[in-house]
Amino acid sequence: MRPAFVDCHSHVVPSGDDGAPSVEAGIALCQEAARHGTEILFATPHVWPHLTLTSSREAAIRESYASMRDHVGLELRLGWELTPTPDLLKEDPRRYVVEGTELVLMEVPFIGAADDLVALAELTDSAGLRPVIAHPERTEAVLDRPALADELAERGWLLQVNATSLLGRHGEDSADVGWDLLEREVATIVGSDGHRPSRPPHLDEAYSLVVRRFGEDRALPWFDGSALGVTPSRTASRAASRGV
Repeated sequence: MRPAFVDCHSHVVPSGDDGAPSVEAGIALCQEAARHGTEILFATPHVWPHLTLTSSREAAIRESYASMRDHVGLELRLGWELTPTPDLLKEDPRRYVVEGTELVLMEVPFIGAADDLVALAELTDSAGLRPVIAHPERTEAVLDRPALADELAERGWLLQVNATSLLGRHGEDSADVGWDLLEREVATIVGSDGHRPSRPPHLDEAYSLVVRRFGEDRALPWFDGSALGVTPSRTASRAASRGV
């Protein structure tokens, strides 16, 4: 039986970012994810310096999310993906918790240093929450100095590699770093970062490659939600039937 995947990173709820442009498009992306084995999908709209989470934007996102979640063929939860900025350091990180967890998803800036990321992750830590660092393998700071990823992980922060990086869709350098982070178990999660039909929220193809390279027992925890403390109902049911 194919495993049930948990995907902590996607842009399937319309939010004004570069993800799903409408509720209908978002529903289609979620249904596609379900067909490819995802049982729990976290929608994580961007919170960018130029696209902040105003009260009106948040209300619109939550309305779209509420209209989608009963029509998508999987369990849809809401979170956010933060691009670190000094302004976010003035906010309570609890506002941005990923639903049903004590996690906050944030990305390493694609260009430039990671100082704001470290500061935001420290603030999150101090609030009793745990940072999840999105796609470090795609960022200038980590590509220029891969040891930075190790330093982030050593602080107890979770690192999430994109499935598309492992598939080579963001270039050879990102693929090499992504695979290295898995090989050395620096990264603990693989997420889709799915945005649109040309970049869908799929995990199954990457999972097959990871199984081929590392074996199923080692591969599964990167995909099954265990690193997030989230268990799909199908996985829980199988465990119960085995008396676990």
